[in-house]
Amino acid sequence: MDMRQLVGRNVQTFRQKKHPTQEQLAEISGFSQQYISGLEKGRRNPTILTIYELAQAVGVSHMELVRPDKQA
Repeated sequence: MDMRQLVGRNVQTFRQKKHPTQEQLAEISGFSQQYISGLEKGRRNPTILTIYELAQAVGVSHMELVRPDKQA
């Protein structure tokens, strides 16, 4: 799986567990809703710092955002 899609899918999964909307995650993380939308669709190429900051915003380890699941 493409790493952009993997990170995007993981961000979306954790966001939906804790923050129902992209707008709420945007407010907490400091990223725009448009950026989060593009990220979740696999259209953004996040930096390590971005992955770390998004992980903090959704309350997980940065490693969780790059970890493939059993379906990958």
